[in-house]
Amino acid sequence: MEFSHKSVLLRETIEGLQIKEDGIYVDGTLGGGGHAFYVCECLSDKGWFIGIDQDAAAVEAAGIRLLPYQDKVKIDIVRSNFQKTPQVLRGLGISKVDGIVLDLGVSSYQLDTPERGFTYREDAPLDMRMDQRQEKTAKDIINDYSEMELYRVIRDYGEEKFAKNIAKHICQARKNKVIESTDELNDIIKAAIPIRARSAGGHPSKRTFQAIRIELNQELTILEQSIDQMIDLLNSGGRICIITFHSLEDRIVKRIFRTNENPCTCPPDFPKCVCGKVSKGKVVTRKPVLPSETEIAENRRSKSAKLRIFEKA
Repeated sequence: MEFSHKSVLLRETIEGLQIKEDGIYVDGTLGGGGHAFYVCECLSDKGWFIGIDQDAAAVEAAGIRLLPYQDKVKIDIVRSNFQKTPQVLRGLGISKVDGIVLDLGVSSYQLDTPERGFTYREDAPLDMRMDQRQEKTAKDIINDYSEMELYRVIRDYGEEKFAKNIAKHICQARKNKVIESTDELNDIIKAAIPIRARSAGGHPSKRTFQAIRIELNQELTILEQSIDQMIDLLNSGGRICIITFHSLEDRIVKRIFRTNENPCTCPPDFPKCVCGKVSKGKVVTRKPVLPSETEIAENRRSKSAKLRIFEKA
């Protein structure tokens, strides 16, 4: 299957970066190269683009997508996690950059390729690895985590109100046999959710699959640990644009951006700051940028997207 991912909030992200034609720009979630293509379009032969992705299919697809710019712009594509952006840049002899993009959405390729195990709509092995070099899979979480650990994951990362019952049903089912497929897990989840609740809203497995995927790939932990260091990599006036797709991600981005803008930890009643913490820049987007009705109509997966932008002082 061809790697495809329709880049959401594309125009808003490219405009938000305020690209300088001779600048250095990083896409930490390269995907199929959608945002990357338009970043490279804005660069001159003095510009430099660095694409990072942990998915081998994405790295290959983006390399092909960016072929028209290989002779125009300096391009480096690295298979890695965006958490390692500082190390990737050091390896290229780069200390500072002018812009960074993170699109935290799961690609259409990953969702629509059944054998990757991300989707609950088709039967497949329980995989869900973003980086297939990783040994641990969703199958390991489902079969090895304790009932309490499963409950915590499904409750916290899936925001699933039936998390306790789903965890209980998983543990009961695996006593009989190892749970290996998405269909098996679907049936267990369905049995754990009351009929009335199943008939309201979307697919009953959506929240649990999201939770298992986030836990397996450590998505929120990596995001939490990466934003500060990415802001530190920016030149003065440089911008970081982050697109999130659910509230857990958005809360992290919003909080860390605000803390970097106003890091002061002094009590509110102090006449002046004595903690010595200095602002690193400003939040450009007081409210997140949302997709237009037209974009949502053209790409239903964009509906939950939110873009936030921070500018380095």
